[in-house]
Amino acid sequence: MSLLCVRVKKAKLHGPPDKFNTYVTLKVQNVKSTTVAVRGDQPCWEQDFMFEISRLDLGLIVEVWNKGLIWDTLVGTVWIALKAIHQSDEEGPGEWSTLEAEVVMKHDEICGTKNPTPHKILLDTRFELPFDIPEDEARYWTRKLEQVNSLGDDEYSFQEEVQKKPLPSAASQCSFEDADSAVDDRDSDYRSETSNSIPPPYHTTVQPNASVHQFTGPARLQKQGVLRDSCADSLQNYDLDYREPVAVSPAGSSRYGSSCNVSQESSHLSELEHSHESAHGSEQEDDHQERQSNHSYHSSGSYQKDGQAWLKEQEEPHGKGEKEKVCKTEEEPADHFAAKLPLELEKPRDVDAGVQMSYQGDIEPPPFPPARAHWIRAISKVRLQLQQGQDEADPSKPPWLKGGPAGGLYGIDSMPDLRKKKPIPLVSDLSLVQSRKAGITSAMATRTSLKDEELKSHVYKKTLQALIYPISCTTPHNFEVWTATTPTYCYECEGLLWGIARQGMRCGECGVKCHEKCQDLLNADCLQRAAEKSSKHGAEDRTQNFIMAMKDRMKIRERNKPEIFDLIRDVFCESKMTHAQQMKTVKQSVLDGTSKWSAKITITVVCAQGLQAKDKTGSSDPYVTVQVGKTKKRTKTIFGNLNPVWEEKFYFECHNSSDRIKVRVWDEDDDIKSRVKQRLKRESDDFLGQTIIEVRTLSGEMDVWYNLEKRTDKSAVSGAIRLQISVEIKGEEKVAPYHIQYTCLHENLFHHLTDVQGNGVVKIPDAKGDDAWKVYFDETAQEIVDEFAMRYGIESIYQAMTHFACLSSKYMCPGVPAVMSTLLANINAYYAHTTASTNVSASDRFAASNFGKERFVKLLDQLHNSLRIDLSMYRNNFPASSRERLQDLKSTVDLLTSITFFRMKVQELQSPPRASQVVKDCVKACLNSTYEYIFNNCHELYSREYQTDPNKTQDLPPEEQGPSIRNLDFWPKLITLIVSIIEEDKNSYTPVLNQFPQELAVGKISAEVMWSLFAQDMKYAMEEHEKHRLCKSADYMNLHFKVKWLYNEYVRDLPAFKGKVPEYPAWFEQFVMQWLDENEDVSLDFLHGALERDKKDGFQQTSEHALFSCSVVDVFTQLNQSFEIIKKLECPDPVIVAHYNRRFAKTIGKVLMQYADILSKSFESYCSKEKLPCILMNNIQQLRVQLEKMFEAMGGKELDAEASDHLKELQVKLNNVLDELSAVFGNSFQTRIDECVKQMSDILCQVKGTANSAANARNTVAQDADNVLRPLMDFLDGNLTLFATVCEKTVLKRVLKELWRVVMNTMEKLIVLPPLTDHTGTQLIFSAAKELGHLSKLKDHMVREETRSLTPKQCAVLDLALDTIKQYFHAGGNGLKKTFLEKSPDLQSLRYALSLYTQTTDTLIKTFVQSQTAQGSGVDDPVGEVSIQIDLYTHPGTGEHKVTVKVVAANDLKWQTSGMFRPFVEITMIGPHQSDKKRKFTTKSKSNNWAPKYNETFHFILGNEDGPDAYELQVCVKDYCFAREDRVLGIAVMQLRDIADKGSCACWCPLGRRIHMDETGLTILRILSQRTNDEVAKEFVKLKSESRSTEEGT
Repeated sequence: MSLLCVRVKKAKLHGPPDKFNTYVTLKVQNVKSTTVAVRGDQPCWEQDFMFEISRLDLGLIVEVWNKGLIWDTLVGTVWIALKAIHQSDEEGPGEWSTLEAEVVMKHDEICGTKNPTPHKILLDTRFELPFDIPEDEARYWTRKLEQVNSLGDDEYSFQEEVQKKPLPSAASQCSFEDADSAVDDRDSDYRSETSNSIPPPYHTTVQPNASVHQFTGPARLQKQGVLRDSCADSLQNYDLDYREPVAVSPAGSSRYGSSCNVSQESSHLSELEHSHESAHGSEQEDDHQERQSNHSYHSSGSYQKDGQAWLKEQEEPHGKGEKEKVCKTEEEPADHFAAKLPLELEKPRDVDAGVQMSYQGDIEPPPFPPARAHWIRAISKVRLQLQQGQDEADPSKPPWLKGGPAGGLYGIDSMPDLRKKKPIPLVSDLSLVQSRKAGITSAMATRTSLKDEELKSHVYKKTLQALIYPISCTTPHNFEVWTATTPTYCYECEGLLWGIARQGMRCGECGVKCHEKCQDLLNADCLQRAAEKSSKHGAEDRTQNFIMAMKDRMKIRERNKPEIFDLIRDVFCESKMTHAQQMKTVKQSVLDGTSKWSAKITITVVCAQGLQAKDKTGSSDPYVTVQVGKTKKRTKTIFGNLNPVWEEKFYFECHNSSDRIKVRVWDEDDDIKSRVKQRLKRESDDFLGQTIIEVRTLSGEMDVWYNLEKRTDKSAVSGAIRLQISVEIKGEEKVAPYHIQYTCLHENLFHHLTDVQGNGVVKIPDAKGDDAWKVYFDETAQEIVDEFAMRYGIESIYQAMTHFACLSSKYMCPGVPAVMSTLLANINAYYAHTTASTNVSASDRFAASNFGKERFVKLLDQLHNSLRIDLSMYRNNFPASSRERLQDLKSTVDLLTSITFFRMKVQELQSPPRASQVVKDCVKACLNSTYEYIFNNCHELYSREYQTDPNKTQDLPPEEQGPSIRNLDFWPKLITLIVSIIEEDKNSYTPVLNQFPQELAVGKISAEVMWSLFAQDMKYAMEEHEKHRLCKSADYMNLHFKVKWLYNEYVRDLPAFKGKVPEYPAWFEQFVMQWLDENEDVSLDFLHGALERDKKDGFQQTSEHALFSCSVVDVFTQLNQSFEIIKKLECPDPVIVAHYNRRFAKTIGKVLMQYADILSKSFESYCSKEKLPCILMNNIQQLRVQLEKMFEAMGGKELDAEASDHLKELQVKLNNVLDELSAVFGNSFQTRIDECVKQMSDILCQVKGTANSAANARNTVAQDADNVLRPLMDFLDGNLTLFATVCEKTVLKRVLKELWRVVMNTMEKLIVLPPLTDHTGTQLIFSAAKELGHLSKLKDHMVREETRSLTPKQCAVLDLALDTIKQYFHAGGNGLKKTFLEKSPDLQSLRYALSLYTQTTDTLIKTFVQSQTAQGSGVDDPVGEVSIQIDLYTHPGTGEHKVTVKVVAANDLKWQTSGMFRPFVEITMIGPHQSDKKRKFTTKSKSNNWAPKYNETFHFILGNEDGPDAYELQVCVKDYCFAREDRVLGIAVMQLRDIADKGSCACWCPLGRRIHMDETGLTILRILSQRTNDEVAKEFVKLKSESRSTEEGT
């Protein structure tokens, strides 16, 4: 059984890169494995596979497939016979095989391929050596191993050792672009004089897994236990550390070959003191990076002959920006140390003078070597010095030692400050040196690498070295399958290569042997390796051949690409002579290769976590093997633990920079199954994972977590391992690390191309495709940086971050923001997009960045601030007139977004400020300053932008250019400027800044900010104006309109203002009110003027259709115009609108009432004119119509209640005015109607005959009615026709009503109840209730006047005439309504009077008694009282009523007389059916007694025809006079109905001066007064018309 190891490295495919997305499948012995898919025409897989092989007669089939959308296509196949595969325990560089299109079959099995394609694949295949090797061979290897391990046991002289072997030293970094060189650069590192390291600003920094970049598979987890501690603190712990060597491995052994510096004592310290206080996980995923985050700076050591100690003097920055001082002590003996030390101590604060010790044995240091004494002496001095603390800096130091919070390279022995909790970035901050004292922001400061000549000179050489013999075109090994005839060992893994079963690969050029699976690990340049090997074995001629080949290659390179070397020379400003000299030197160093390279490596296996459980118990028993080159060491086993802690330290010497450190974790098994497995597989224990680290990428001190990787597809692997690695490379102690060198190269190139050649303009390369962001310069410069990066293992992400840092100093150059945005987006993607196979967070990946976490974060923070500052002035920095700058503005915002994304996804901050919010704030800030600017320079800007006529530019004195309380000129100008700003934002900036459509619309923000700032100023200004009011109200109104327009146009629909009532109407409310006050006076003046004009013109109708005159139109035109102005203010505040409407309603009321008053006053004088009164009434009616319209216009039902009430009240007032005018107009016809009615009366008197005859009699009645009506009809006809044409309909109806009233009343008075001819009679009755006395006249009249009453026929004629008049006034629906006419009180009164004519006297008296219930009531000032007792008796048989009245006494009589006073009481029963009964009784008179007693009883007999309610008693007290009429003192009336229920009553009755009666009573009285032949009627009229006589002396 053999173990076949296959490593699929990479391929070269023929065709466009975007066409390929390829993966490789391997098939052998019915087992199939597949790699991941990789894009591009030069895919790099770097994946390992292992197969257990039982038959060697078969072959390995390798197929390359191109992934498609639906199916995959075969690119080509390689068939490799298993017999041809060599045996090796070490990986080889691999072998290029041509892919062929078809397979050759034999016996149904593939036995070969044919039809070559242009595609090639690089594979490394090998059989691993078996473990079961013969005893003697095992002893041989054990001895060999012991020799290697005991290298450091004896104290050997360094010089002697040099002759034996080169000193181990820290490796440079692995290049990642080219797998050939990345892996096996053992002898070809051309870096003997340079490899260097940067001290860790953190004690523990990240060393990524070298193989991260080889395996595209799962990346490694790298956790950093970041120890932040200071030299000072560590010094204070020294005594403790020395006293208790158990606590931490002691100084001498803390780092093999390093100075005995306790600060480096494994991360035990960090765990003890911080318990992983800041353990950052970091993951590198497929990132083609070899991290060198742990760069430490070595000063040169002076090695003593006695080999006891290496003397080193180191210094370290304190992290506060003091710079370091490095004292070079080359080849200086140890006894100079004491002399040197005081000088050191005087200068920097943090001086760490270290004495390096070589170690004895693997673990224990020498008991107390002499160097230790120096060390302890130095320590105490340094500690003293630290406490005094001086802040001095020395500018002469190399730049990578310059201190700074984010920068400063630390000595390899340095220890960071434990007290500072603020983390320090991983890598020195070269490009961003920060001058703390000056307070300059480091991101934009000058890059120091431009000024550091020493570093530049070194980088210049290294760059030439990388480009004269670039890695990208090194010669790969020419591997062939090879069978070992004697046991041989794989160069890579030391597995056995022997015979067919364990075949291997051998390079035909350089002869290196390895397993097929190990060939990829040997990917150094074959030529160089061959040259080295030949020179070592003394085969000089062969060596010369190789060297010639390499020389030719370098010559061709120099000839073909002179522009590269010219550019390097220009960038580093070297003279041609120096350049030529350097080229020679560099070529020689390439030819020397790494033959003189040597390093010491100390590896501490600290712990692991999350291992696979391999035992049945659900756990594992892990141990670790560490192999460097051929040396392999193992830790103890930790039983039953998936998170073991070993804390074991191993020392190695390495003489090949292309070696790898192989760290493998195993599960120890000791059972039968594992023993069987050991026989079969040479591995008894279960594999738990491995990590492979390139020595050439190591430098300084590191404390790193590595993800454990699989060995084959079948391996079940999980977890990570933490290692602390310290490397010291011979001859490279004082050179800056490669990352620093790369930074120097990149920055100098950038400076040269941008500032020197481009005059400060960044030249943006024209690159396309997915990887365009990795192209930083044009072709030549790009090749320089890429080759340098490849050669020295600089990760592409480091390149990107370095370029980003360079660009950040030029971020305002055209086109740069877009490049930076893309660059940062890709950096984000690199860290944030973790794969499924890893669980390391983005922030941990980023924490492991070689660029330096803090440094990059700080760079971004400062960039973010600068961008915010620039965006806060976007109008100046990105003018709308320049399309390029607008594009840059867009990119700037994209860059801000990328920074936010970085903070969120990479730094994993909880809630970094949202980009949209930041931009919004910047826009607001810019608008604030813009507003301030236009406000302060309003006059000047307005004149410049908007003054059409240049001659008109009036030069205002400066004090009048701003806002003034004397005028309002400033504000319209300001509004114009504001609008121009908003429009520019809306039309130019909004389309550009469209990345956040939901959250950021510049136009809207612009409007919002401008308005709110304007609002503050405007409000304040209006408050000031309100106090002084120096401008016209019209000016304020005009300004109000402008402000309203601004608000409606730009502000109203903004989300912040939508649906809200704005403030601006309130600012102007007082001024609008002032305008309304002034407007009222204007309206009144206008009204008077209009009326005067109208009067002059004689109130002409405005047109034949309009029935009113022009004054109404004029008045309302003016009012409407005023209202239109208010309306146009479109005031959005309902409260203020209500105020305006109330005020305006008052104006309307005042104007219209004034109009009505003026017309009313002069109306009577116009009544005689024919049409004028009608037109004037029409005018009033038109006021009402217009008022209604105005009411609707002002809001109708929505109108404010108070204003609405005001207008309704006004409407009622105008209605009343119209009524009054109609009445006046109607009354003006009274005299003419009187004449007509008199004529009617005369005609009616002549109608004779009765009304009870036949039809012909009815005809005569109609005829008579026509005759009677003719005078009235003639009059009405003439007038009503005129009214109908001249009056408005409403006015016409009113006039008709008034005429109807006048006609009815006049007919009633003159015809139905006519006055008596001699003006006494009825007139006397009318005035009877009002005037006193005249009774004698009435009596005389009664005697003289003959009866004047209408006959029934006359009544019938009159009835018919009334119907005709009614029809006439109805006018077929055009006139008054029938219901109105029917119900009109005037007609009813007339009808009633007519009906009374036909009734008997008894009936009329009965009606009077029943209707006049309040004749004696309402006595306010009684003239006395009478005591009366009444008894009412009804006969049960006949039903006759009998009334007994007892007059008891009178009292308190008020009467003045000079003569005799003889009062008596007269009692009269009034009612129907009394003509034949005794109706009146009188008491005796009592002389001169004002309170007489009578006690007289009288009896009245009432019939049984009517009940008591038809009767009343009238009591009258009189003064008896002889020979003349008795004088009436007072009258009282008692109605029997009041006592009908009780049957009797005794009471005091107050005496009134007269009888009270209503219209009905008067009408009855008038009718009865005409029945002069009827005694009862005459007596009744006399009784009811009596009133108190005039007293003497009044």
